[in-house]
Amino acid sequence: MTRPKSLLAVLVVTTVLGAAPPASASASSPPAVPRVAWSACDDGFQCATVAAPLDYDRPRDAQIAISLIRLPAEQPTARIGSLLVNPGGPGGSGVDFVRIVGRQLPAGLRARFDIVGFDPRGIYRSTPLRCFDTYEQAVAVLPPFPYPQTPAQEQVQRVSDDRLAAACARHGGAILNHMSSADAARDMDLLRQMLGDRKLTYLGYSYGSLLGQNYANLFPDRFRALVIDGVVDPVAWVGTGARDVPVGTRIGSADGARRTLGEFFRLCDAAGPECAFSGGTARRYAALAASLRRHPAVIVDPGTGEPATFTYNDLIAVTLGALYAADVWPDLARFLADVDAQVPPAALGERLAALRTGLGLTADAVEDYPNDVEGSPGVACSDTLNPRTLRPWQRAADAAERRDGYFGRIWNWAWSACRAWPPTAGQDRRLGPWTARTSSPVLVVGNYFDPATRYQGAEAAARLLPHSRLLSYAGWGHAAYFIAGNACVDGQVTQYLVTGQAPPPGLVCQPEGSPFDAAPAAQDVRVTGALSAVTVPEAVRRAMRGS
Repeated sequence: MTRPKSLLAVLVVTTVLGAAPPASASASSPPAVPRVAWSACDDGFQCATVAAPLDYDRPRDAQIAISLIRLPAEQPTARIGSLLVNPGGPGGSGVDFVRIVGRQLPAGLRARFDIVGFDPRGIYRSTPLRCFDTYEQAVAVLPPFPYPQTPAQEQVQRVSDDRLAAACARHGGAILNHMSSADAARDMDLLRQMLGDRKLTYLGYSYGSLLGQNYANLFPDRFRALVIDGVVDPVAWVGTGARDVPVGTRIGSADGARRTLGEFFRLCDAAGPECAFSGGTARRYAALAASLRRHPAVIVDPGTGEPATFTYNDLIAVTLGALYAADVWPDLARFLADVDAQVPPAALGERLAALRTGLGLTADAVEDYPNDVEGSPGVACSDTLNPRTLRPWQRAADAAERRDGYFGRIWNWAWSACRAWPPTAGQDRRLGPWTARTSSPVLVVGNYFDPATRYQGAEAAARLLPHSRLLSYAGWGHAAYFIAGNACVDGQVTQYLVTGQAPPPGLVCQPEGSPFDAAPAAQDVRVTGALSAVTVPEAVRRAMRGS
């Protein structure tokens, strides 16, 4: 199947190759506010595509497409404006996220706001970075393991990364050089104007916290409420002063994952028979990991019936994915117990399928060529500074494993394609400072035990932004608002988004019970799964698929 010739691709190509703009359209001219024509796209949602500058240094030249979805406010007479939502990634579709969770958001938000999602530039339905002719070709460039564990596998990873970067240099097109978070934040301000809002209201999860921090520092007087949840330290992300350490290591995700796994062990043992892997959980996990290093298991996917080898690398990747959502921890415990008991491969496949479902990783692709393979590095490598030779990545992986245990390597290699990524990418990246005094407070939300964006990232962002407020959640999983099902977090964030009133200083919301309680607080699996499906690393996706 050939690369789809969508309106999104045609828009940028036509504009780049079309007639030159009028002479009056100078580099200093502000971008034109796009006109939007919404059309119904099922279940009360409306969809649209609008134009934005490819390069904000030349805003009246080539244009790209930004794909949008909105759920109109349920009480139009009480409408405050639009709530712009980004679920993270990088590389996640805000259109898909809002379609899944829009009607599940708190009633107080649905009544007062149009809920608006967008695919960031370079991603999915917006003008996409596509480096191959088909999705199958893109997937084929990936190595045959989730992440490299041995020196031999590191060499295979190097070849894979070189092939991906070379393909993007040859075929990625103009969008390759304009996928930084700073450019996406400028798109957000253009969308604010297009939506008719005097000031932005924003909710950004995970990588979306970087979009929010870029926006707050570029446009400190143009938002009324801005929430960042599951927060990345922007200084560690961009790497000024630490470019000899890969981005996946320096943001500290492995430390967050290690601490979260420790909580899984503690809570599993405390739960006794309610946790299938209880009874010296940490010791049992270590023994299982050592066993899989020597003798991988076999697993049969219930959908395809195909057998696959389940290795130590797969164990670490599956565990990391499950840590993202505490409500699937009982499923993780059952899976670990079955691997330990060496149950038949088909039964093991059923257990893995349950984990996939809980993490939202079972949905069919919405496009013939979703650009998952190149979209995430397209953003990350545009934003961040990284070593350009292999040896520093290898040294960092060794050090991370010694320091952070199981998860040091998987996070170190998360964006290893950045080593070879075309150096023209990220020409408009923002390297700082991150300390703008904003006219309205930024609400920073952090989990104590987050396996992807550790709590210290939220603390760092709150310290950097002088007019911010930190709301802490002493619980587990990736991000908190509307994801953890915690009434304290949900109430405080909803109040802030609606009224602009920040929580009291120093507030720490306590979890409601344990993930292993016999009847834990119910949370719609579509909600937690929608965020996990967007934010888990590619290594997790591959291990969860049994490939």
